[in-house]
Amino acid sequence: MSATATSQQAPAVDQPKHPLGALTTYELRDYRRQLECAITYFESKDPVPPARDDLKATLDNVIAEQDSRTRISDA
Repeated sequence: MSATATSQQAPAVDQPKHPLGALTTYELRDYRRQLECAITYFESKDPVPPARDDLKATLDNVIAEQDSRTRISDA
């Protein structure tokens, strides 16, 4: 499949099987990466689809969970 055909589709964001607090560090990192890719894709559209706001809110929660874990490990 060419890069052009691939860029026409929104990146997949797989819903985690567990709550954010129960995800491993690696699962959380991968989920964040999926969300960031999807948000970047939607921001390139005009007009920006409303789904982007939901993804951004979820990303904010993921970042907060990662920050919380960092604070705990640094304590």
